[in-house]
Amino acid sequence: MYFYSAKDLTTKQNYKFLTGSVIPRPIAWITTIDDTTNVVNAAPFSYFNVVAKDLPLVSLSINRKEHQMKDTARNLLQQKEGVIHMVNDSVLSEMNHSSASLPAEESELAESGLTLVDSKEVAVPAIQEAPIRFEVRLHQYVPVSDHEGTVISDLFILEVLNYSFEEAVFDAEKEYIDPISLDPAARLAGTTYSHIANTIDLERPN
Repeated sequence: MYFYSAKDLTTKQNYKFLTGSVIPRPIAWITTIDDTTNVVNAAPFSYFNVVAKDLPLVSLSINRKEHQMKDTARNLLQQKEGVIHMVNDSVLSEMNHSSASLPAEESELAESGLTLVDSKEVAVPAIQEAPIRFEVRLHQYVPVSDHEGTVISDLFILEVLNYSFEEAVFDAEKEYIDPISLDPAARLAGTTYSHIANTIDLERPN
């Protein structure tokens, strides 16, 4: 096997090795509101996963750019709420477009053609075209620092308040999300995404 010591690598090399190995990664396409301008911000992040089930919690890590907090991170700290959307091909292009770096006073959704709808419990609107969405509220915030004490990433633990499922991907009788019908887009490395090609069922041992 090829061996590398992380401490000898550049940031770019560590990024390539991590994002090329930890795949596929789910995408959290999250809407938030700027506290001062009321602009709805939308941005995708693939450092995202489930944390707990007794209290439904998910994690979202937002790396800083040139030591500056991104709009989504700032909005989450200010408003303490947002809406996370799952992504499939129906919204993949719009999701990718929203990853552009825009000034805080400009919305990534302004020219998207997407429909914003009111949420049930949070002030942040949701993207109607997304197949699944979670209304979330800030549960815990952790600034992640490097060895010198410089904050390099903003880690959010978010409580899921409400779930919304498109009828085509959800069996209401069984309360089951069909992964093949959902066919989520997952992030690989670079500009590459993937889909679910097939599934395998294995019974867990007692």
